[in-house]
Amino acid sequence: MPLTNNDIFKKLRVAHKFRDDDIIKICKLVDFNVTKSELGAIFRSEDHPKYMECGDQFLRNFLNGLVIHLRGPMPPKEKKATPKMTQNKKIRKRD
Repeated sequence: MPLTNNDIFKKLRVAHKFRDDDIIKICKLVDFNVTKSELGAIFRSEDHPKYMECGDQFLRNFLNGLVIHLRGPMPPKEKKATPKMTQNKKIRKRD
């Protein structure tokens, strides 16, 4: 039986010992707003009437926020120096 997004999310939560507040803060790092009730619905068992499937976008945003949470924000990229413009000289063949 393959792992669902809900299973992956639950395993990450347990492995990192996250509480609901921690997950909400992590999601806010990538401007993704989630409520405690949505988290509760995702972490319920599949046979519960209020169960909600964790979609790809939800898990992707959480993982992107988790990277920022664990590593810190990405440093700004340095601009590469552009080479000086050179004149294109045509080479003429001599007959």
